[in-house]
Amino acid sequence: MARQNTSSGQVRIISGQWRSRKLPIHDLEGLRPTTDRVRETLFNWLSTDIRGARVLDCFAGSGALSLESLSRYAEFALMFELQKSAANQLTKNLQTLNCTNAKVVNGDSLQLLAKGTDTGFDVVFIDPPFRKGLAKHTIELLMTHGWLNNDALIYLETENDVADIVLPASWQPLKEKKAGQVSYRLFTYQAER
Repeated sequence: MARQNTSSGQVRIISGQWRSRKLPIHDLEGLRPTTDRVRETLFNWLSTDIRGARVLDCFAGSGALSLESLSRYAEFALMFELQKSAANQLTKNLQTLNCTNAKVVNGDSLQLLAKGTDTGFDVVFIDPPFRKGLAKHTIELLMTHGWLNNDALIYLETENDVADIVLPASWQPLKEKKAGQVSYRLFTYQAER
């Protein structure tokens, strides 16, 4: 039975200009907001790098990662979201916050990434729906279509049992943790010279 497209949950911004703000999110199948605990760890890792960064959220979902980045003064955030109701809610949440330095694009992330970009990003979030093999393809598209600035930081959140992801040699591991069934890692991208 499909879940209803009703606003039935919320995401809380942990820190920054919108600290403790709670914003509505839709309760949709596959939507798995990054938990406060994991998000707090991640943004401790990113604490000195997020201000002024260009952020790409490949699977925005609730927008928790992008909104947290914007709250901590990221320069710009681009959010890809497949589910129309979730994308619409993200747009409404940005309007609620009077945030004008972000863009939500409703569409298939892999197709959007395949189009490439003229301007790279400094922080990239890869937190796809689980059990669909999306992380591997996302990594390939990021590498082949110019999405990563040199020294970009890449956050990857997957199921613990994902074993088929081959990471590029240009991605250097920085941090790694596990929480329940989730593995989350931070890498830095060093462009080949």
